[in-house]
Amino acid sequence: MWKYIAKRLLYMIPVLLGVTLIVYIIMSVAPGDPAKAILGDQATPDAIEQLREELGLDDPLLVQYGRYVKGLVRGDLGISYKSKGPVIDEIIARVPTTLYLSLSATIIAVVIAIPLGILAAVKQNTFIDGLSMFIALIGISIPIFWLGLLLLVYFAQELRWFPASGASSWKHFVLPGIALGFHSMASIARITRSSMLEVIRQDYIRTARSKGMPYKQVITKHALPNALIPTITVTGLQIGALLAGSVLTESVFSLPGIGRLIINSIQGRDIPVVLGCILVFTLTFSIINLLVDILYAFVDPRIRAQYF
Repeated sequence: MWKYIAKRLLYMIPVLLGVTLIVYIIMSVAPGDPAKAILGDQATPDAIEQLREELGLDDPLLVQYGRYVKGLVRGDLGISYKSKGPVIDEIIARVPTTLYLSLSATIIAVVIAIPLGILAAVKQNTFIDGLSMFIALIGISIPIFWLGLLLLVYFAQELRWFPASGASSWKHFVLPGIALGFHSMASIARITRSSMLEVIRQDYIRTARSKGMPYKQVITKHALPNALIPTITVTGLQIGALLAGSVLTESVFSLPGIGRLIINSIQGRDIPVVLGCILVFTLTFSIINLLVDILYAFVDPRIRAQYF
């Protein structure tokens, strides 16, 4: 197992370098001058040119990127153009907010989706099945930012059950967690239902039923473990989607997380901060994929015997 994990970790290195190169090129060729964005519209051409020279923006693109990678190897994500502070410090200060948001959204999605998908499969072609899939259809169709605005208007402004912004207590993450997790919940529920329907039609399930085993025990001990493989895959992908969705969610609910930091940094042409945030997101997504693959081995012994 450790050999497999080490190999997967080594594969992350070219992925991270490729992502940083693409983002660096996009940010460098995008319209706008970082020096002018920092100094403002009233800055003189001489001041802008002097700042460009200080930041090394006059160097060729490959030289700039090589300098960035050299610092990255030493664990240095660079210095923010705007705050003049280390990028790593700005990211670390905002990691807890994004972590709490993603965790709350994941819990909401998984806790609701898996039982909903199982119930829809067991009660196939009934009212419960139709209602479950209707809820899933709404979750897939509704945009995250629009659902967030609806939750803000009704539960924060009208009922005043939850705060509209901030991140000082668990109440601040309830509405953002619902807005962000509802879409993932819908996808996981649909996959769980499809996978469960396929499994409960297998011969070994009918054999277990014919031996007199209680139906609930057949579902929990025989059908569910085998049906969870596709669900785990989709859940891992949805966690990555939650990181991307946090950009919009944090903006709607004014949460001081990494997603909002990316938006502000793109607007301010703060390239080191944008690169640092994207790097953190990419590394997190890669690690989640690795954990999902390892989780397969605990769910399905066949996979454990084949790869581990």
